[in-house]
Amino acid sequence: MHIILLGPPGVGKGTLAGSLAKKFGIPKISTGDIFREAVQRNTGLGKKAKAFMGKGALVPDEIVIGIVDERLQKKDCRNGFILDGFPRNRQQASDLDNFLSGRNTCNYFVLYLDASEKTLIKRLSGRRICRKCQAVYHLINFPPLKEMTCDHCQGELYQRSDDKEETIKNRLEVYQRQTAPVVEYYFKQKRLIHIKSDDDAPLVLRQMLEVLAKPFSSRS
Repeated sequence: MHIILLGPPGVGKGTLAGSLAKKFGIPKISTGDIFREAVQRNTGLGKKAKAFMGKGALVPDEIVIGIVDERLQKKDCRNGFILDGFPRNRQQASDLDNFLSGRNTCNYFVLYLDASEKTLIKRLSGRRICRKCQAVYHLINFPPLKEMTCDHCQGELYQRSDDKEETIKNRLEVYQRQTAPVVEYYFKQKRLIHIKSDDDAPLVLRQMLEVLAKPFSSRS
């Protein structure tokens, strides 16, 4: 089972990808998580990606494509995977098609999650991350028990620079300009499944499972 999740920042791709991964027993692969880990470890890749991520800009293709290809070749991806945050432009989509064709993987699904700008800004600006364990909280939807303190490890919570409102608006503009054409790419291939995600995650997940059940059950 191979699933690609598309959608602007704050639409809930990470949360929903994790739920789908658990449901279907396949790995969730997030380029965002990979690069943030590299930045924290101060690796060569992290140093290159840091400047782009801090401004809410996209990491260049030559950095992204290599690490994604390497990740997809690992053993845990043999039975499928969920891609969260990739591809982000037409070239990446084309490169991914070539990779999947080489693995005789033609039947994959593209879920396009969409929400209003107001919803996206509200979600992102309220997000807080634990410095120690990277647990995610939200000041309104999922606040910690103790203010600015992680429930799990008591680490300090902080707001990422790319979760501040001014940077959020820039990220959404970047998405519309550079990433949204990927939606058209998959629409023309008749793979795209459009899902509104203004609702809470459990309701959106149920909708996703309903639309995925028909094609998967018919091919099993």
